[in-house]
Amino acid sequence: MIPRTLQPYLQDLASRYPIVTVTGPRQSGKTTLCRMAFPEKPYTNLEAPDIRQFAASDPRAFLAQYPDGAILDEIQRAPELLSYLQVLVDGESRSGLFILTGSQQFEVMSTISQSLAGRTALLKLLPFSLSELAILGSVPPIDRLLVSGFYPRIHDKGLNPTQALGDYLETYVERDLRQLVNIKDLGGFEKFLRLCAGRCGQLLNLHDLGSEAGISHTTARAWITLLEASYIIYQLRPWYGNVSKRLVKTPKLYFYDVGLASYLLGIEHEGHIARHPLRGALFENLVVMEALKYRFHRGKRSNCNFYRDAKGHEVDLVLADGQELIPIEIKGGTTVNNDFFKGLRYFAGEFPSARPGLLVYSGDACQQRSEATICPPTELERLLNDWCTRGLSGIS
Repeated sequence: MIPRTLQPYLQDLASRYPIVTVTGPRQSGKTTLCRMAFPEKPYTNLEAPDIRQFAASDPRAFLAQYPDGAILDEIQRAPELLSYLQVLVDGESRSGLFILTGSQQFEVMSTISQSLAGRTALLKLLPFSLSELAILGSVPPIDRLLVSGFYPRIHDKGLNPTQALGDYLETYVERDLRQLVNIKDLGGFEKFLRLCAGRCGQLLNLHDLGSEAGISHTTARAWITLLEASYIIYQLRPWYGNVSKRLVKTPKLYFYDVGLASYLLGIEHEGHIARHPLRGALFENLVVMEALKYRFHRGKRSNCNFYRDAKGHEVDLVLADGQELIPIEIKGGTTVNNDFFKGLRYFAGEFPSARPGLLVYSGDACQQRSEATICPPTELERLLNDWCTRGLSGIS
């Protein structure tokens, strides 16, 4: 089992809070992480009908089984437990009693905000990062990763990505979706999902998306919310800053796992990727998620945005740390050309106090240029670590 970057942060928070809640996509490794981090704790999965029925019908007796706490998996399946957990931990003075996991962020978070406010730390675990994947051995080529994605089981068990992602999607549509809302037209919903994959890295236009899917704007908005709640899609919000310029206010659409987006586009092997018209968008998706994993897997909130003004000047990522900004441009090419720096030049002119920019590309080498530090995705985490400690200027 591969150690996860989040583990020490999880253990640290458990030493200071009575409850820690870990949410994230299904199959992102939440259960494995929690059991590795707390091997002495009893474990129970609320997906099991008999266990769920016991928890729902007699929550006090259910929790009485665990006087020293436990790992409660998929807590959104028994939300009534949370009120009883509140009473239980309020009567104790111990930290790290219960570790909760959940796969539906909005449902889990809204219930927790009502019942466990101030009593639980909140963490998010996404599928493997590139640095975690490297622990298995050499990191696969980028085009292969765009097909396989980062779900741990695919890499740990050597599964065929097309088969595994197809099973994942079918399970999600047939089980999780029906737990959240009654969608009668599952075929229409799958079409909607595929259309979302075709708009990866683009501004989200609900009117156009709904029209092409044959559904109303209202339904399209509801389905987008549902997909975001279930850790399928991610909306990257625009960065505003304290500027008077007319800036785009529409989010951009990405998938939490790039492999799932590739599967929905009908891509089955890396030979398809090399000549696919959305290869650049999928590469951008991968890099955006690496930046997000860098934050989430260290117990931090997202600081990821993008910049785009009304005239079309754009930077793919803007990371904010207090008053400091770092612009990141993402290009799928393996050879750097002068046009790659256009957005970074504009941003530097508009915001001269911003840190030197990063250009993430599909090549292998790191380069230090006057306009930006150039790096492959595998070096992004190292550079962000360096930025957090001493700034990006002068990185080699």
